[in-house]
Amino acid sequence: MSLEADLTAAARDELDRACTLGWRQLAEHLPWGDTFEGFTPDGREVCFERAYLWDGEPGGDIRVEVMVYQPQAYEAGVKLTGAIPREPFDIRSH
Repeated sequence: MSLEADLTAAARDELDRACTLGWRQLAEHLPWGDTFEGFTPDGREVCFERAYLWDGEPGGDIRVEVMVYQPQAYEAGVKLTGAIPREPFDIRSH
């Protein structure tokens, strides 16, 4: 597998995981992000960066950014974005 395809596969997998968190779980912690080391599907050692930001006004949708790169080549990494939509307010839950 090519380097770009491998990084893209790792980024897609991480973005899928990052978007499983609920809006209510994240909203009170934004902006937030972290970096950790791991491996791509092809076994390359890489860094994963995850960031959760407001996509526009605070209280709206949450923008999810994932960057996967080899430690020595940040600029050659792959960045993908996704979104966690704002959950509709349910008056019965408050």
